[in-house]
Amino acid sequence: MVGTMAVPEAPLEQTEHGLVCRGPGWFVVNVEEVRWRAWPGLGFSTNLGGATLFEQLGIGITLLGPGEPMSMYHWETDQEDFLMLAGSGTLVIDGEERSLRQWDFVHCPPRTAHVIVGGPCAVLGVGAREGDDDWGEYVADPVATRLGAAPPETTADYDVAYARFPRREFTKYGGWLA
Repeated sequence: MVGTMAVPEAPLEQTEHGLVCRGPGWFVVNVEEVRWRAWPGLGFSTNLGGATLFEQLGIGITLLGPGEPMSMYHWETDQEDFLMLAGSGTLVIDGEERSLRQWDFVHCPPRTAHVIVGGPCAVLGVGAREGDDDWGEYVADPVATRLGAAPPETTADYDVAYARFPRREFTKYGGWLA
């Protein structure tokens, strides 16, 4: 193309848990072939890039069983958006509970406290990545607590917010999207 620089294709590595992007550049992967993370009590998720975290835009798919929270209730300094791809769930946003169903879209401007709890469901999440070290905060909230989706205390510390959950483990895709 005239006036553009060619961007190289990113290296993809086949691991025991699925494909992982190992460097910069463009790539094409199938969701069923990428590396996933299993997080007991918090479902399955993939960031689609494996070892590569996208600098400008975070994107991922999360699959939640009934009552599983997508994260701990939190707000961030960057925008986040969610699209309910399948199933249903419950959104807690700024302390209010809302029902979600397939194709519902949730927009969270910066500093909007939120969490999605599965019913079960598949959720596409997208968020800006401006790289601010003061990223946000996990919030102790009575509505989110009732749904098992809040930390025991308000904190910016990941380890405190997720202390009751075992660590995430990489896993190969297990047919959850079918």
